[in-house]
Amino acid sequence: MKFSRTASANWKGTGMEGQGTVSTQSTTLNKAQLSFKTRFADGVGTNPEELIGAAHAGCFTMKLSFVLAEKGFTADNLDTQAKVTFEDGKITAIHLDLTATIPSITEEAFQAAALEAKQNCPVSQLLNAEITLSAKLV
Repeated sequence: MKFSRTASANWKGTGMEGQGTVSTQSTTLNKAQLSFKTRFADGVGTNPEELIGAAHAGCFTMKLSFVLAEKGFTADNLDTQAKVTFEDGKITAIHLDLTATIPSITEEAFQAAALEAKQNCPVSQLLNAEITLSAKLV
């Protein structure tokens, strides 16, 4: 399977005083505000780091559901938070924090499936950062 998706950004002004928008093909983001404040302080809008975190959390969680299905399990619930660390001008680390409810799975099988999903989700494979995982079965 091969497909492409698009996203766009627009920026006006300087890095600190300017502002911009980001949009996605699906229009889930449609000229979402982007600025120095939304990236480096608190402000209404988004920033590249949280978008990468959302993409990684979504990709990992979906990949895990496929891995579980291949092993004969269906999750009742998978919740993943991604913490993206920006340091010295680059993204250095992403920590995935997973909480899962999966009937009849052993802790060992759960941890193996989570690790497989972390290593093989397309976003994990794309990123040049340390990727860590905490996985808790409830």
